[in-house]
This record gives sequence, structure tokens and C-alpha cells, in this order.
Amino acid sequence: MNSPLRVQELRKSYGDREVVAGLSFELVPGECYGLLGPNGAGKTTTLRCCLGLTAPDSGTIRLIDEPVPERAREARQKVGVVPQFDNLDPDFNCRENLMVFGRYFGMDDRAIAARIPELMEFAGLSGKEEAPLRSLSGGMKRRLTLARALINDPDLLVLDEPTTGLDPQARHLIWERLKRLLAQGKTILLTTHFMDEAERLCDRLAIVDTGRIITQGSPRELIAQEIEHSVVEVFGEDAPAWATQHAAQFSRRVETTGETVFCYLNDATDLLAHLAQFPELRTLHRPANLEDVFLKLTGRELRD
Repeated sequence: MNSPLRVQELRKSYGDREVVAGLSFELVPGECYGLLGPNGAGKTTTLRCCLGLTAPDSGTIRLIDEPVPERAREARQKVGVVPQFDNLDPDFNCRENLMVFGRYFGMDDRAIAARIPELMEFAGLSGKEEAPLRSLSGGMKRRLTLARALINDPDLLVLDEPTTGLDPQARHLIWERLKRLLAQGKTILLTTHFMDEAERLCDRLAIVDTGRIITQGSPRELIAQEIEHSVVEVFGEDAPAWATQHAAQFSRRVETTGETVFCYLNDATDLLAHLAQFPELRTLHRPANLEDVFLKLTGRELRD
């Protein structure tokens, strides 16, 4: 099977601002590929271009072996989309939402009806077929949106921040369902602000900022390549003063945010022994993770 999505030198500007600046990436069938980046990095514009909803200024896109935007409608017949915000029809119950959406793909009612029990079970919503939307929790609506995206048995599933606003139980259930889809051979393109979500689900990912790919690879590869092995977080109102006097002798890279000091190093033994002399400071020693890589490459400044 050819790549479900291939993007080469994609560019898109709004006025004088170039939102997507030469992005290139390619999905491997059966993988989960992540696009990570701060607000305004160009992720949503990239997704819209890939789906043929926004016309790019230049570059080439092939979605399910079709050129986009020229044949975007045909390509989307084999794509499922979970948008950032639920857009279920509040006037319909669960079954009706799935029925109406299936008709958009030219499916006949019998074929749609045959898929509904399986999809409702997959979403953990068995027995809720006739439930009105107002009776569903936020997590239930999100799972119904995922089920709706699967009505046409897509080759590629595009997920735009699929678990934003959900409680931990709902997030873990959706993660388990997505892993099940990957085991079945589906391909997933994921955007998320949850680094633990990306670490759990993504086979490969790209970190994007200012419309460009900064780095890409598997989560484990990026952590090994971009960051030290260990992180020691030092907390307390005296932590910044401690860092000014002592941190540099133990760690070549130190970041201070408010009353928290982050010390990045490969061996924390000497630093932890030193910190034991400062009982007024609280410490957390942990392995480096994808969030550390993300913050190193994109900065800690707030993005709006």
C-alpha cells in the first residue's frame, strides 16, 4: 500500500504571515504519526490543507493516492476526521448522528445500520443508540465523534486534539480504542498538546513551530537525541536563589520558571547529594520525557 498521506514543501500564507513554511512529511501505512507544536505553529492549517479544506499557496499533497486539493472530495471518501471541537447534531440521537453521517459517504441505510452496533460497542456506548445528545457526558460525545469518524471504514484517521477537555478515565479509554485501531492496520495522523498522549500513541512525530518542522522521529529517539537523561526539578521560594549560586556546577543546562528550577543532566547523583543539605527545598528526580524535548525546542513562553 502506498503512503496514505504525502506532503512536500507545503506553504500557506495569510497576508504577510507565512503560517506553513515548506512542511514535508510522509505517513507509513499502519502507523500513528503526530504533529506537535505550540499554538500558532501551523498544525491546524496543515491539516486543513491536507484535507482539501484550505487551498495551499504551493507544494504537493497526495491523500489516499489522490492529488489535493484537485481531488480532495474523492480522497476524503477513505478518510475519517475527529475535529478539535465536537460538531455532532444536537437534534439527533446517537443512532441518527451515525446514520446521517454515513449518508454523506454515499452509504445505503442498511450498510450504515449494520455498522452501528459495532461502532457503538467500540466507543463504549452500547445501549445508548437512542439516547439524545443532551443526555451524554463530554467524554461520551467525544467517543461518539470517534465512532462517527469510522462509519466509512477509513484507511486514514485524522485526529485534531482528540482528548482535550476529557477526564483521565475518558482519555485512557480513547487511547485504548486508538491502539486497537492501529492493531487493525489503520493509519492515524494526530495533533495533540498532551505530550504523554504522543508518547503513548505515536510511532513517529514531528515537532512544528512557526510553520516549520524542527525535528522528527520516534518519541524515544527524540528524547535520546535532544535531551539529557535525567531532570531534577527544584521547588520553593528559595529555589531561584539556590540556582543562581549552585546549579551551574552540577548542570550545564538550567531553566528557571517562577519558583521551579529545572536541572538537566545525565547523572544526578552529585546534585541530589548536594540538595540534601537544603531541606527547605523540595525536589523531584525523574527521567527526561517528550515534554522536556518540546519545551527545549519551542521555549516556555506562553503562546496565544
